[in-house]
Amino acid sequence: MENVPSFNQLIQRSIVNNWDLDALTDYKGATLQFHDVARKIEKLHILFENSGVVRGDKIALCGRNSSQWAVAFLATLTYGAVAVPILHEFTGDQIHNIVNHSDAKLLFVGDHVATQVDPTKMPHLEGIINNPDYSLMLSRTDKLTYAREHLNELYGKKFPKYFRKEHVNYYTEANGEEMAMINYTSGTTGFSKGVMIPYRALWSNYDFAEHVLGTIVNTGDRIISILPMAHMYGMAFEFLFEFLHGCHVYYLNRIPSPAIIAQAFAEVKPKIIIAVPLVIEKIIRKKVFPKIQNNRMRLLMSMPVISKKVREKICEEVVKAFGGELYEVIIGGAAFNHEVESFLKKIDFPYTVGYGATECAPIICYRDWHTFAPGSCGQAAYHMEVKVNSADPANVPGEILAKGPNVMLGYYKNEEATAEAIDKDGWYHTGDLGTIDHDGNVYINGRSKNMLLGPNGQNIYPEEIEDRLNSMALVVESVIVQRDTKLVGLVYPDYDEAQNMRFTDEDIRNVMEQNRQQLNEQLPAYEKVSEIELRTEEFEKTPKRSIKRFLYK
Repeated sequence: MENVPSFNQLIQRSIVNNWDLDALTDYKGATLQFHDVARKIEKLHILFENSGVVRGDKIALCGRNSSQWAVAFLATLTYGAVAVPILHEFTGDQIHNIVNHSDAKLLFVGDHVATQVDPTKMPHLEGIINNPDYSLMLSRTDKLTYAREHLNELYGKKFPKYFRKEHVNYYTEANGEEMAMINYTSGTTGFSKGVMIPYRALWSNYDFAEHVLGTIVNTGDRIISILPMAHMYGMAFEFLFEFLHGCHVYYLNRIPSPAIIAQAFAEVKPKIIIAVPLVIEKIIRKKVFPKIQNNRMRLLMSMPVISKKVREKICEEVVKAFGGELYEVIIGGAAFNHEVESFLKKIDFPYTVGYGATECAPIICYRDWHTFAPGSCGQAAYHMEVKVNSADPANVPGEILAKGPNVMLGYYKNEEATAEAIDKDGWYHTGDLGTIDHDGNVYINGRSKNMLLGPNGQNIYPEEIEDRLNSMALVVESVIVQRDTKLVGLVYPDYDEAQNMRFTDEDIRNVMEQNRQQLNEQLPAYEKVSEIELRTEEFEKTPKRSIKRFLYK
């Protein structure tokens, strides 16, 4: 493994170098400059020290994205403690399980989470700290109570005259193998595992981003944080890279609906956008498709001389919908719908699709939008190796394996799962099936654990069928399940659109039957769907917007 610089020293360098620049803003709220972040970190360090927190202790954080959440996370790392980010969408019981399993000593909570947790179910916690103002929701030690009540006094004693750049002095990790975080996978197959992420993986992901975006994104550029920071995709590429690069991060601390996201794009005008497919697809379907899917536009698009100019104009409008100043949109976290992707490719929109896993903190594959191969998820990321475990990896799907400094240390307190995930040669087994072409482009077929077996042993990848079905009339989302030997499509229809068209329930069922017949014409016999069942509510999802498939088997 190459020599890894201190990640905490990179945090310190960014704070000192960007002292008077804007760092973190709660959208429609307050802004913290880098020197404000430094002062808040210093106060939390004093709180930790005087309450008995020592290097290596676990500190959990659970709440919606906010500047205060970001500060608490940075304070944890730069003190030498281990951060345990917890997705705020988790249930109270899930939060309790993770806090207990991780051996967390302190828990930071946002206002929403504060009402969800029960301290009596986390008996080993020494305290719960409210994220907005770092007040105490719970203290089980006199030390913590005293430290919080006298925090300003203790801070004043340490810095009687002022707090300046030269006072910023953070913990330097012993080496890149030291554990920085435990990140519990959101997962779609049951109980989460605690991924032990070392400092080298945080550095390697940051260095990858510097390598591919460092000359494109400038100090002071703006970015919107849409994804939860407790998820590694949002943590690495909507927060850590930008903070270390001197960018200005805006947090959407309300529920990020497409309308709110579109409004934020228009106001903030971000340089890059990191998103899961669902966010992009909703904006395209709601704000773009209605304007161009009419007879006049179809006619213009079919005329070779005019269509190029029309496509350029449409691309301008789509870029404008995303703020107007972006270099590219990076999509990851789930499969991208082919209809939307082919449309974006046709108008030459600057998008690319990446691929990663929490276990790689998270990046595995990426390619800049100029050289990205449509339908793929990029090539092995900087610092990483990728291969497909198949006798003919270009044509026959096999498990995707990854190796490099991004790979986790293992699963916390779970040696058996670690041994299954990382082989003796250091290759991480992703559980994803795919192919890799002769240029190194990786194409994902689906999760190996989602794969279904056809009547004669054929491999059926439900995601591929769902992608076709999701492009059909009135289908918002779908899940393909197997009942005995038959495939059934569970569909959540677009009830808003149906209402606009004054469709009855019977009309919707007729549309779905036409969809089923049309779908089956595109599929081999063993993949044909026998029936479609309608759902009245959206499918339950993980925080990164993957459907919890295990609930619908």
